[in-house]
Amino acid sequence: LLTEEHVPKKFTRYLKGTPQTAEKPRSAMEEIQQLIGFDEVKGELEDLLSLGQISARPEMEDLIDDLNFHWVLRGNPGTGKTTVAKLIGKVYKEIGLLSRGHTVKVTRADLVAEYMGQTAVKTKRCIDRAMGGVLFIDEAYALNGKSENDFGQEAIDTILKAMEDHRDQLMVVVAGYEGPMQRFLDSNPGLESRFNKYFHFDDYTGAELQAIFEGLCKKNQYQPDEELKHFLPAFFTNLYQTRPANFANGREVRNLFEKLISAQSDRVASLEAPTREDLMTLTKADFEAAEQMAY
Repeated sequence: LLTEEHVPKKFTRYLKGTPQTAEKPRSAMEEIQQLIGFDEVKGELEDLLSLGQISARPEMEDLIDDLNFHWVLRGNPGTGKTTVAKLIGKVYKEIGLLSRGHTVKVTRADLVAEYMGQTAVKTKRCIDRAMGGVLFIDEAYALNGKSENDFGQEAIDTILKAMEDHRDQLMVVVAGYEGPMQRFLDSNPGLESRFNKYFHFDDYTGAELQAIFEGLCKKNQYQPDEELKHFLPAFFTNLYQTRPANFANGREVRNLFEKLISAQSDRVASLEAPTREDLMTLTKADFEAAEQMAY
């Protein structure tokens, strides 16, 4: 059934009286299983779920007390690092490893101050917000000091201490590009030993990019017409094969989808009496118009 949230605002007048539907909340693991790719991460989290079930037994309650659950996620932009970090926290809460399971996303700007003595205070505030959940440090390699007056190392030291002092209350996930992340970990003897889970997120293939696009269509109840369906495989294969070094992966697809909806809305708005099918159908002409807007 169509609901107003799935239709551009300019068209909601055609849907008055349409009943709303409610979806049953999904577990974090169900959300992860529905993501495109991430087979290695999914396998790791399934193992954790099993571990959580075993450790729930009285005779096994100390099984996970001393384990290290901090993760390193490496890959290009738009490969799902932030999405996975948020779902990791939810899974950890569901199996009892974290009390809240929320994710606090930070970058260098949130952690490092300009003057001596302020960085530790600033970093501790972020750590306090993340207690019971995940501190997700995006582009963590930016913390590496570029001069002797840089305070990035102070932030790193403060985080390392918190990881040791609050093992049962805080999970730290660091993320960024493959090369810079490895140099970041190699730069500090205490860093690499604090993390025991390393995952590389590959760029999405053409088929995966198409699956992400189709998932966005389905989620928003849009339907590509037959011409567009036949066009998509070649388009996304070419998009993958000609991708630049800084390709944005899933983010690229989402941006294109938003442009597509805007182009479709402009076309449908010009129709005198659009039908429900008109409202929710995407055409190849819409797609081509979106490409012009996107690039």
